[in-house]
Amino acid sequence: MALPAPKPFEIHNSAGRGEMLFLCDHASSAIPAELAQLGLPADELNTHIARDIGAAELARWLAGEFDCMAILGLWSRLVVDLNRGEDDPTIVAKLSDRRIIPGNASLDAGGVRARIENYHTPYHRCIAAAIDAALERGTVPVLVSIHSFTPLWRGQRRPWHFGVLWDRDGRLAQPLLAELRKIKDVVAGDNEPYSGSLENDCLYRHGTMRGIPHVLIEVRQDLIIEEQDRTRWWRLLAHALRGALQAMGPPTILLKRGISGGNTMDEKTRTELEAAAFRRLVAHLRKRTDVQNIDMMNLAGFCRNCLGDWYREAAAEKGITLEKDQAREIVYGMPPAEWKKRYQKEASAEQQAEFAKSSQAKTHS
Repeated sequence: MALPAPKPFEIHNSAGRGEMLFLCDHASSAIPAELAQLGLPADELNTHIARDIGAAELARWLAGEFDCMAILGLWSRLVVDLNRGEDDPTIVAKLSDRRIIPGNASLDAGGVRARIENYHTPYHRCIAAAIDAALERGTVPVLVSIHSFTPLWRGQRRPWHFGVLWDRDGRLAQPLLAELRKIKDVVAGDNEPYSGSLENDCLYRHGTMRGIPHVLIEVRQDLIIEEQDRTRWWRLLAHALRGALQAMGPPTILLKRGISGGNTMDEKTRTELEAAAFRRLVAHLRKRTDVQNIDMMNLAGFCRNCLGDWYREAAAEKGITLEKDQAREIVYGMPPAEWKKRYQKEASAEQQAEFAKSSQAKTHS
C-alpha cells in the first residue's frame, strides 16, 4: 500500500557526529487523520496508553547533549507498536490498560498488515539504514532506546527512577546500572519495571541480531513531565551514560543471539562454531575459482581480499602481525598473485561499470 504522508518517523540532529544512535519508539500520541483517532476521545490520547510521556523530549535532548542522531516514531503506539516484532499479536493493540481501542478492535489480518507496511516497516528501515551508514564509515554505533513508565500501576507505586532493560548483551546495560546506583537516592531497576527479553522487539532486531551494543532505558514519567524538575533527571542520566560508555570501552560487533528451543551455548563453543563456519566459507571459496572477486563485490560488497583483510585486522587486535598477502593467502589457499594468474578473468565493461557505480554509492553514503 502507498505510504501516507508525512513519513512515520522523525530524524533529529541528523548531522550528529557521535557514536550513539538514540531511538524513541513511543514518542508521539498522534493518529493519522485517516484513522479517525481510532474512535478514542482526545483526552484518552493524552495518556500513557498512546505514548511514552516525556520520552521524546528526553531523546531529543540526549541527542543534542551527545551530538548524536535520534530517530523517533511519529505516530501513536496505538496505531502500531514499533517496539514489537511483526509476528507479535499485540503489535496493534485491541486493548490497552483495560481500555478497548475501538479503531483496532475489529481490525482483520489485512488491516494489521497495512498498518505494519505503512507505519512500522519504514521506521525500522530508517534505523537499519542509519546503522548501515555508520558501519560504512567504520563506526560501530551504540543504540540507546528511550522509554518512560507510569509511576503507578494497578494502584501500586513503582519505586524505580530508572529502569535498564537488556537481554543477552549486557556490555552497556550492566555498567549503566552500576553508574546509576552510584547516585545517592536513585533507584535503578535491572529489567524493571519490564523485562528486556522480548524477542523481535526493536533492540533485539537492530542490536542483538546485528551484534551492536545497546540498551533500553525507562524513566519514570513523573520525573520528566515538569520542566523545572526534568533537567535534573536528564543530567543525572547523561552523567551515568557517559560513565557507562567509558566503562564499556570501544564498541565492537558481538553476536549474542541465543539458540531457539531453550538451548544455550558458552562463549568458547560459540567461537568454535563461528570459526568452523568461517573455515567452511573459505573452503567453499577455494573450490569456486569460477567466482570472480569483482562479481562478489558487485553483488555482496565484499570479496576474498576483504576476508583476508578482516583476518589480518583480527590478528592485529591479538598482537599478531600478518602481512597483507599472508592474510589473503589463508583465504585464497595460495599466494594471491598465483590465484590471479590461474583464475582471474578480465573484467567485462559491464562488470567494471557496476563496480564503479557501487563504489561511488559507498563514497557518497
